[in-house]
Parts: sequence; C-alpha cells; structure tokens
Amino acid sequence: MIATGNQPSEAGVYVTSTTITVDLHQRSYPIVIGAELLASLGERLRAMQVSRTVAIVTNPIVRQLYADTVMAGLTAAGFTATIIEIPAGEEHKNFAWLTFLYDRLLEARLDRNSAIVALGGGVIGDLTGFAAATFLRGVPYVQMPTTLLAQVDSSVGGKTGVNHPQGKNLVGAFYQPRLVLIDTETLHSLPRREFIAGLAEVIKYGVILSPDLFALLESDLARVLALDSTVLREIIRISCTLKALVVGEDERESGVRAILNFGHTLGHAIESLTEYKRYLHGEAIAIGMAFAARLSKMRGHCSEETVTRVVRVLKRAGLPVEIPREAMGRHLALAIESDKKMSGGKIKFVCISEIGRTLFDQLGATEIAQCVVR
Repeated sequence: MIATGNQPSEAGVYVTSTTITVDLHQRSYPIVIGAELLASLGERLRAMQVSRTVAIVTNPIVRQLYADTVMAGLTAAGFTATIIEIPAGEEHKNFAWLTFLYDRLLEARLDRNSAIVALGGGVIGDLTGFAAATFLRGVPYVQMPTTLLAQVDSSVGGKTGVNHPQGKNLVGAFYQPRLVLIDTETLHSLPRREFIAGLAEVIKYGVILSPDLFALLESDLARVLALDSTVLREIIRISCTLKALVVGEDERESGVRAILNFGHTLGHAIESLTEYKRYLHGEAIAIGMAFAARLSKMRGHCSEETVTRVVRVLKRAGLPVEIPREAMGRHLALAIESDKKMSGGKIKFVCISEIGRTLFDQLGATEIAQCVVR
C-alpha cells in the first residue's frame, strides 16, 4: 500500500506535486516529488535525527550544477558535509571506485548514524546505495536523483550494486533509502540524450502496468519532450506510484517485481557486449523492450497491433529499437547466460499479452538469442 498526497488521476489530468510512501513496514520511506527541493535536504535530515556529519556522493557535472545549493541547506541546518566525487559513466560503477568511496567515507569519520546522500543519476545511486548497505554494516542514505531514469526507476526500491566484468549489477544488495527527494527542476539541465534515455523506463511502466500511462504518452509525448513541467511531474508521479506498489508487494524480486525486468534481459546483454560505452542504459532497455514485444508476438502471447504500439512510442520518443550487429549470434547467448536472473539454465523472460498485462515465459539463453536473427 502507499499513501499519496494526490490520488492517481486519469490520463490528461495533471497534478503538480505529491509524496508517495513506499510501504515496507518499519523500513517504509517517502518519495517527495516537486520543484526546488534541493535546499530542503538539511531540514529533512534533521527531522530524520541522523548524525551531523554527512557525505554527499556525486559526479563532477552534477556537483558543479547543484552541490552549492544542497550544501547551503545542510549548513543552515547545522550539518558538516563532505563531497565525494565519482566520475560520470557506467564504467565507473565498479569495485575500484567502490573502494575509493569507502576510503573517503572513512576519512570523513562518518559513524553508523551518519547519512550518505546520492546526488546524481543511476550510477551514483547504485554505487552509493551499496556503499551505504555495507559501510559500518549499514548506514542511512538518501537518494536525490537528478536524471529522469533515476527519478522514475533506480532511486526507488532499494536495488544497489556494482558491475562485474562478467555482467551488470552482479554484486549488490537490497537496501532501502530513508528518503527519495526528487527535484524535477534538475531535468532542465539534463542533456537531451539522457532525458530521452530516461523515457524508456517511463514507457516500460505503461507497457507492463498501466494502459492509462501508456495512452498519456501516446497523446502527450510532444509535451513530455518539450519538458512541460506539469506533465513531467505527472509521469514521474505515476511511475513512482507504480514502482512503489510493486516494491511494497515484492521487495526482493521473488515474484511480481520481476515484471520490472521487461526489456532488461536483452538490454543488459547489449550493454555488456558494447562495453557500456555505446548505449545509455535507457537506450539499451528500449532495444530490449522492442525485442521483448516482438518475441511476445513470436511466442503467441500478444497481437501485432500491441507490438506496433510499443515500437511506435519508442521511436517517437527518439529511442533506438534495432539490435546492433555485435549483439547477435553466440556472443549474445553468452552474455545472456551471465544474467543474474538465470536459474536452472532458464530466465523468466518478461513478455506482454497486451498493454498493461504481462506474463513470464521460461526461456534459455540460446532460445532468446535465436529469436534475434529471425
């Protein structure tokens, strides 16, 4: 269950702000969505009664844009903060930079009640969350996502981790934040490509969970792409509401939460095969979603019309839908076999039966790879 400041609305009826509670009993936490929230972090941390020594983990780009605002709020609330920089890019979500982060946290003399703040996108959030889960056997942390993808997906739900040379996110933990603070104004400084990549996860929620959200995207995609603040806050609110419901029902992905992996089996393999350099995460997932829709049709699960609608929205958003040449053949099967969701030689591949409805199909890596070349 979740508590919202505004009840879910029908497509086309927009709200401007909301607070959503991820209901995990003693580990429940709020997702606060609105404009100009960065400076409020200090007061929110004071209400959480954490130690007055805080670490902010960010990358150089986000630091230049927003760290001063966050620091001013922390200082005004009586906190001493240390800023720790991690270079931007998925290739830095690894053990070497995790060790660097531990070293800086020790130098800052954080204690077990000190908060660590992830200020940035998904890489910063995943790395910081895993560090928080393991540093001193667990310290409080806050997600302050500054990219659309992180705001609607990776900052919510407690999945943390780092990449391994054999695959993405193979080492990690489920560790929930104490707060997710989403300032939608940060999207206006986001590079266009990053913003469009984030739309892939919004489209995913529509495809697997919400015909209304998908219809909203079909009708109002131009407003989304124009960064209309009202509709942006609405799609973020709906996306976070949907994810909060799923996480509240299945925190550790033992059941229904696996539907959130729609498009990710192939998407993660593509990222790995292209060494995390050619595609942003959302771009790879978009290719994976288009493929998953087509595979669903091949397996008799959905109609051609459903595939057409999914692929059309992805293309209109400016996302790629075609599988790159280097992700075909036996190399693809090997990459899929490294998927952490593989069990007994099979993957619970997420298929769709229609917009808003999913099902699982147990498939081997070779079976999936063979569908690529048809």
